[in-house]
Formats: sequence, C-alpha cells, structure tokens
Amino acid sequence: MTRSIRLRPWQKAAFEKYVAAGQDDFLTVATPGAGKTTFALTVARHVLSERPRSRLIVVAPTAHLKVQWAEAAARFALHLDPAWAAADGALPSDMHGIVTTYQQVATSADVLRQVAAESVVIFDEVHHAADDRAWGDSIRHAFSTSVRRLAISGTPFRSDTSAIPFVRYVLDEAAPDYEYGYGDALGDGRVVRPVYFPRTGGAMEWSAPDGSLQSATFDDALDQARSSQRLRTALSLEGEWLPAVLREAVGRLESIREAHADAGGLVIAIDQDHARGIASMLRERFGQQATVVTSDDPDASARIARFAAGSDPWLVAVRMVSEGVDIPRLRVGVYATTTTTELFFRQAVGRFVRWTPGVKDQKAYLFIPDDPKLRARAFQIADQRRHSLRKREQERVERDPAALDAGADDEQLSLFAALSAVATDHQVHATFDGDVLDDDLDPSLDDDPELVLTLAPPPPLSGGGRASLDDLGIEIGGAAARTRREEKRRLREQNAEIVQTLVRRTGQSHAQINSELNRLSGVGRITEATVAQLRRRLEVGEQLARRV
Repeated sequence: MTRSIRLRPWQKAAFEKYVAAGQDDFLTVATPGAGKTTFALTVARHVLSERPRSRLIVVAPTAHLKVQWAEAAARFALHLDPAWAAADGALPSDMHGIVTTYQQVATSADVLRQVAAESVVIFDEVHHAADDRAWGDSIRHAFSTSVRRLAISGTPFRSDTSAIPFVRYVLDEAAPDYEYGYGDALGDGRVVRPVYFPRTGGAMEWSAPDGSLQSATFDDALDQARSSQRLRTALSLEGEWLPAVLREAVGRLESIREAHADAGGLVIAIDQDHARGIASMLRERFGQQATVVTSDDPDASARIARFAAGSDPWLVAVRMVSEGVDIPRLRVGVYATTTTTELFFRQAVGRFVRWTPGVKDQKAYLFIPDDPKLRARAFQIADQRRHSLRKREQERVERDPAALDAGADDEQLSLFAALSAVATDHQVHATFDGDVLDDDLDPSLDDDPELVLTLAPPPPLSGGGRASLDDLGIEIGGAAARTRREEKRRLREQNAEIVQTLVRRTGQSHAQINSELNRLSGVGRITEATVAQLRRRLEVGEQLARRV
C-alpha cells in the first residue's frame, strides 16, 4: 500500500528541519502559492503517527477556508470537521479533529482548551492571531496545553505592534524557523508565477469635504487626506479611469484565454455597491459575465467554489478573496480598492501567483492605479519582510481606507464627490526580470526520489466505515475524496427522511421517533455520532418503516 507524497524541495527541507528541531512551536513563512497546506498536513501526519491519541486542530482565517482545509486533509486520510461548534460537545470518535477560525476561538476559548489538550495545532496565516488583543489572549488560553503548534504564514508582518502568540521574537522581530520567499519560489520554477503590475496614471477632479474643488494627477505630491480622495475619485464608477483600466484588463484576459482557456480575472472592489457597479460595467460595456461575492452573502463560499471549478471569466469581490482562497486559474486582476495597506496588497497579489501544471508562459497581471503608495508596494513585492514590533518614527499609522481625513465624520464624507477621472499613461513593472517557461525548468525534479516522503499510517479511528485513501493504497495528493463530514451530512439527510416517513405512518412526533432511533442504534447526540452509528440508525429506521 502506497503511503507517500511527492514534496517540493522547500517542503522537504522545511519538514526535515521541523523533525530535527523537535520544538513545541515552529513558524514557517512561505510565499502564497508555495504549498503551505501540503507542508502543514505532512507535518500533521508525521506528528499524529507518533502521538496516535492526539487530535488535530486547524485554525483558519475564514469560514470558507475551513472547508478547504477539511477537503485537503481528507486527501491525507485525515478527517476534520469544518462545521464543529462549541455547542456540539465532544468530537465524534471517527474524526481526527476540527477546523475552526480565529474568531470562533475568541468566543469558545474555554471549550476549545478542553478539546485542544494534548492536541496538535496548525495556525493558518498566524498573523491573524494579533488582529485583536482579545484574539491573541484567546489563542494563548485555548492552545497553551497543546503538545505541538505549527504556525504558517505568507505575510509575517503587521502594521501594528501586537505580538503573535507562540511566535519567537529576536530583537523585536518574529523569527521564522523556516522561510521560503517569493524570489526563492520564482528561482525554483514551477512553484509560483511571475506577477506583472500594469500601472495606469490619471487626472482626477473632485469636490473635497470642505467644499473646495481639487484636481491632481498621480504624480502630484499630496497630503494623506487628499491622496485618499484622489484614489477614491479614480476608482469611482462615474469616471472614465475605471472603464479604461477594465478595458485593458478584459483585453489581456481574452488574450491569455487563447492559450489558457479557463483563465480567470478578479476585480477587488471598495464595497458591495462598488462591486455590483463594476459587475454591471463589465456586462454592459464589455459583454463580460461576472460573479459577485460579498461578505454578507450566505452563499459567498459556494459562489467562490463554483467560480474556482468553472471557466467563467470574471469574479468581483470586496474582501472575500484577499487571503487563502485557492483559485489557480486567476491570471488577471484589477486592484480597484482604496485599501492600500501592505498586508492587504500582498494578500491580493497572492491570489495570482499559484502555478498551474501544464500551462506555459504563466505570467499574471495585476492592474493597479499609479498611486505612489501602491506603486511602492508593487516595486517591493518580491522582498521578504518580517513582522516587526518596532514602530518606525517615519511610518504613519495607516487608517481605515474609507476615511478621507483624520477628523472626517459622516456629514463630511457625504460632502465628498468625485467629479471626473481620466486614465492617462500605462506602465508595466514586473516582479521578475525573466520569463518563466517550462523550457527553463529542471525536469529531473519530477523523478527525484529524494523528494518522495513515505508517511506512517494515520491514527486509527473507530466507526469510520468507508476505506480511507491509505487503505485503498492511493498515493496521497491524488483525486479528492468525499470528506467524512460530507458523508455524515448525507447520512443525516437520509435519517431525516426516514424520520419524516415514520412520523407520517405512526402519528408519533419527531422527538419521539428520534429518541427511539437513537436508543435502538446506540446514539447519544447526533453531533457526536460516527459514520457507523449513523448508518446503523438509518438501517434501524428503514426496518421500522417496513413494519409499519
């Protein structure tokens, strides 16, 4: 039976360093698209094979990423519940662990502390643990008794001075135990794409909150308030700057789709109204269909998943895809948001760097305003920066992107009005001087036996029923299998149908039928039931239904 995984060179090196270090806490910093999830789950399989009684807990930034982690873990024959909640009680005995979010930890730290005792924890994009002091305190409280904590991040820095729990600091700087930068990944080949930044200048006119008429190009030196107003004017739906940039982006994507048929584009918008307006503009001016995802949409995760698996050309989002979301077919982006923080910009760039096997000439393009701050971000994107606790005197605290000046209130904001925005020159800056083509790469890596890692079987679980990938002898990383959570959801739906049938035929209540089925099948709480117990409960229900 095959229990092996082919790692990238950096993943193998990081794994070997992790094993050799034997530390309770380990921080790995790797550029977006490099394969941090595969590395982390390889570590998890290794640690759990040595500690079969331990559970695995993954802490992710968003609810959408919880599902992605559960699906990725299933390919490693590790069964994680992405829908676990504190009210569910103990974990079912046929699950290796759970996936939760930093926000959930903040509200369920006491319960998680009990679940996490002697557990293995993976912190995905660990810098989120410092988003709020209360979040950091909750993370520390919930997981201080865990036996191993692996932190991974693609952006190990912040614009504040909050220390990240379980991260080692040297001279006020976070010290990664292993670091793999964007430049390293480009040099290795077939790991990430080179990203180019077409920059578009403009001449903008607007009415400031104080009623004064303002005009400026992106080359004019402005104070922070007027700089924000200038950028917001350029991105307004009423001006001509945004349509001009969208026209360029649409043309670029159509050209790319001639060779990469399902290549997609992403527009990052300011807010929900802005996103919907951009989608209308794409449809009405350029004949392009666009999927819109906003944080208030309960189907946002499903929409992103359908877009990722499909071939539609455009996705328009506000913040939903700024981090962690894996859509490898994204090749063209438009940065149409007023959020200019380095963290958000780098996360946005990370959506376009994921390599697609079998596609040649994988350059990606992120169209940006030629705003001085964004221009600087683009020039520096290949640099690796670490989370520093020191505030540099010359750095100013970056404010809410919606704020126009330090004292602006709602009334002042309502006085701001974009009058005109005209696109001018276009320039392109690349993060890499050369083209990355398949011909430039070392094909011997594909057959390098040193990159194949054999893993011990995952910890045994009770009541799983269906064979795992390991049991079937399938190489890890192959085709996705149904997760155990998905199997349970299917069985619960079937159980609900048989209960409805019994209620109709017997005249008893749902509560009475459910209680009797639980008793006959040995189920305590449905949320704690294993796959085998749910199957047994269904069989009992079907037997009863045949007799009444």
